[in-house]
Amino acid sequence: MTPNNKVLLGMSGGTDSSVAALLLQDAGYEVTGITFRFYEKDNHTEYLDDARELCERLHIPHITYDAREVFQQHIISYFIDEYMAGRTPVPCTLCNNYLKWPLLQEVADARGIWHFATGHYVQKTQIGDYWHIMAGKDPDKDQSFFLWGLTQPVLQRMLLPMGTLTKTRVREIAAERGFLKAAHKRDSLGVCFCPMDYRSFLKEQLPEGSIRPGNFYDESGNLLGKHEGYPFYTIGQRRGLGIYLNKALFVKEIIPQKNQVILSENLQSLEKNEMYLKDWKIVNPDILFNDDPDIIVKIRYRKQANHCKVTQTADGNLHVQLHEPLASIASGQAAAFYKGDIVLGGGIII
Repeated sequence: MTPNNKVLLGMSGGTDSSVAALLLQDAGYEVTGITFRFYEKDNHTEYLDDARELCERLHIPHITYDAREVFQQHIISYFIDEYMAGRTPVPCTLCNNYLKWPLLQEVADARGIWHFATGHYVQKTQIGDYWHIMAGKDPDKDQSFFLWGLTQPVLQRMLLPMGTLTKTRVREIAAERGFLKAAHKRDSLGVCFCPMDYRSFLKEQLPEGSIRPGNFYDESGNLLGKHEGYPFYTIGQRRGLGIYLNKALFVKEIIPQKNQVILSENLQSLEKNEMYLKDWKIVNPDILFNDDPDIIVKIRYRKQANHCKVTQTADGNLHVQLHEPLASIASGQAAAFYKGDIVLGGGIII
């Protein structure tokens, strides 16, 4: 395809994608909006009306793409399976890297549109022959942690109009342009299909009896009390355990086969000096694998930046040697590598 000034914009009907549409138009792009139907709780479709209404006001085409079935197969089923295996899933990472952005590319290709965009608070930069995701200007909204798995063809063609803006400024732009509903929309929090409590979601999705009460034990095997079912707990969890022994307790280990959760009162006992990653993607191995002392790894969105050394193992995984011990490393979580604000890649913790 020959590059052109057309752009396909993922529109959720929220503040960020609405302002992204305005900014792309201002920059001279021929914008087409697309809204993916990934998940609709209680048949709630107001977001479709909001996105369609905005496109009408801007006189741009709007597409609705029903991806509910593929989302159920690849994201929701994965989410449930990971918790039932005693791991901690990362649905937003998988959705962005393997579903949302690839779908944008697929639809753009089919319509002869060169660029595609979203309202993500991230930037991109080119280093040598490689495109990299960069952290967004607003540290409270930066979403670079979720985008380490994008391919070079996606990175090359993506536009990121929100990367240099703060959320406060984005709301101001929407209000200044007369889009008051978008200006005052509340931000979505957490996972889109269970924004508040994943435990209730698991109960709704699984057959009755799939999750059963079990026992808490300490590290010596002593019984401490009853829990509601091992999928309801994650490594490092302290709050919401439902057990009160007048001291802080942390989830150290989950044993699905025995429906057991091991607790420790010593957070240091959860610390590890290394971890291994599968399903990894690295933009430029020459940067990551050269013993650069400035390489850091994050296993939490906006938290816990630790210096590390990364090498490849004989079986094709990544070994991450941490310079300082890190607590609460859980199987199934994502780990993303950075040098400064530049994303170098990432993988899934095993």
